[in-house]
Amino acid sequence: MAVVAELVRTEESGAISFGNYKLDTKAKVENYEHGGDLYKVKTYKELTKLEKNGMFAYESQPGTSVLDFNETEDGVTFTVEADEDAQITVGLEEDTEYSVTVDNANIGRMKTNLSGKLSISIELANAGEIAVKIVKNG
Repeated sequence: MAVVAELVRTEESGAISFGNYKLDTKAKVENYEHGGDLYKVKTYKELTKLEKNGMFAYESQPGTSVLDFNETEDGVTFTVEADEDAQITVGLEEDTEYSVTVDNANIGRMKTNLSGKLSISIELANAGEIAVKIVKNG
């Protein structure tokens, strides 16, 4: 996977891709329209952040590139890449339990906090693309 040079783009599948972890300085795109929503992306080697309609959607430290980020009522799926291991936080439904799969391995059930955030650590150094699937239990 290459970094997302344009910082954010819409894929043919209807998902979005965003983030450029190769940048030395911060870059951002505001008011990116996709599916009737407005997105804001901030990205560089230390951080990648996505907001949807002014609300938190995704953040990684250090920065990552994310392909095919797709949100549904039941959760979120995406593919992520970076040069270093990353702490990734996604915005979901508050106080809800989700099953988390990373690189086709079920890493268990996790519950979001009262603000709807769920955080996972992913080993990305020299790993290439890693698929992430977070699905609501129930």
